[in-house]
Amino acid sequence: MKAGVIGLGYWGPNLVRNFLSTPGIDGVVVCDKDESQLAKIRQKFPMVETVGDLEGLLKRDDVTACAVATPISTHHPIGMKVLQAGRHLLLEKPMAASTAECDELINTAEQKNLRLMVDHTFIYNGAVRKVKELVDDGTVGDILYFDSVRVNLGLFQHDSNVIWDLAPHDISIMDHLMDERPVAVSATGMSHFNGFEDMAYMTVHFAGNKMAHFHVNWISPVKIRQILLGGTKHMVVYDDMEPSEKVKVYDKGVEIHEREEVYKALVQYRTGDMHSPKIDQSEALSRMTGEFVSAINEGRAPLTDGISGRTVVSVLEAADRSLRAGGSRVEITG
Repeated sequence: MKAGVIGLGYWGPNLVRNFLSTPGIDGVVVCDKDESQLAKIRQKFPMVETVGDLEGLLKRDDVTACAVATPISTHHPIGMKVLQAGRHLLLEKPMAASTAECDELINTAEQKNLRLMVDHTFIYNGAVRKVKELVDDGTVGDILYFDSVRVNLGLFQHDSNVIWDLAPHDISIMDHLMDERPVAVSATGMSHFNGFEDMAYMTVHFAGNKMAHFHVNWISPVKIRQILLGGTKHMVVYDDMEPSEKVKVYDKGVEIHEREEVYKALVQYRTGDMHSPKIDQSEALSRMTGEFVSAINEGRAPLTDGISGRTVVSVLEAADRSLRAGGSRVEITG
């Protein structure tokens, strides 16, 4: 099959590069309204074909699947055109600007028996896959909390706030690791420059006795990409800025000892060893494009399907409502 890539901004060329090396892809056709962007991609990848408009791309019978790497507001209209043209669809994160748009994309893909995938790239990252393995094999135990920090200086977006820009990565990781769906969100943030919140704190609530917290910031003097996962057996730190030991597993935690005295329980801390497991170093985006092609060939839902994409958007929507309500807890609907 040939793959189409729509949009050649920041992320589009990375998709082109990985599709070109993905088994099962016989060629790549790129689409962008900006002729200078098309010229750049032809110079970098002489083997690609280029078209200047979406209609020209979708008229080609040899293009089986399309990846959309355009601004969030365009994901739904472009995605719907791709699906209605009978092409499998890969959308950049976040999947769409609302859950209503997500639902229409999901329903259309189901009606036409097409694969719909969201590029939650970090799910295919070797470090995240290792943490998922530690959760699934019982090493972590029951998850108590998920805590993430994703901060840096820039890049300011002109059509979304910092939550919509940075939080989708870690929300998708949270959804991948935790076996419960979030039920509510509380969020606070501030805007200092362009009318969109450039720093924010978000708490995601679950029905069970667990929670998740997110700190995102465009105006931090340092770049931090870190997740803490607390479990009843072990605790895990995933630091994406670490050059080698990105995942560290700590034999630390809290133990409750029953007592017969006036205090019924005694809380004690457990401190043991730390180890850093070996991580698969293969490129996450390459694994993602491979999963997309495999899902198409096997006629199955991809790992990061439309449902997972909708979950992320539902959290983002609730966070926006909470921001407007001064940080009040907002239930996730639908």
